[in-house]
Amino acid sequence: MPYLITRWRFEPPFFGVGAVRYLGGALAVLGLVSLLDSFARFALVGRGTPAPIAPTETLVVSGQHRYVRNPMYLAVLSIVLGQALAFGSGWLLAYAGLLFGAFHAFVVGYEEPTLAKRHGASYERYRRTVDRWRPKRPDDAGSVSADGR
Repeated sequence: MPYLITRWRFEPPFFGVGAVRYLGGALAVLGLVSLLDSFARFALVGRGTPAPIAPTETLVVSGQHRYVRNPMYLAVLSIVLGQALAFGSGWLLAYAGLLFGAFHAFVVGYEEPTLAKRHGASYERYRRTVDRWRPKRPDDAGSVSADGR
């Protein structure tokens, strides 16, 4: 979608500051690294995938998941926001906002109820300890084990 919006053409940088492009590039790269880490954790630790048709066997609460429940969605948003900054695209910023709305609706309407049914008390403990969207600082995040304790 970012390609369809930008055609990879650069607009003038936001605020007229060229360094914003570098910030955007860094944000996109960090988002990609985060996304790949989460994919690997789902496959190796959770023994499954992020896809609802092949979910993980166990609840993944390690790595970034210790600090925020939805790091994959945040990683995708980071990539899109990074591209928006790099390309100077207000349309990509708007797309990121729509994407966040769609992610939130999916998480609240499908993902959380499904995880609660699948993992029961473990997921409920995890939900009480780790925020949906706002990462906690490492010293604020409670230690949560695979069984939710």
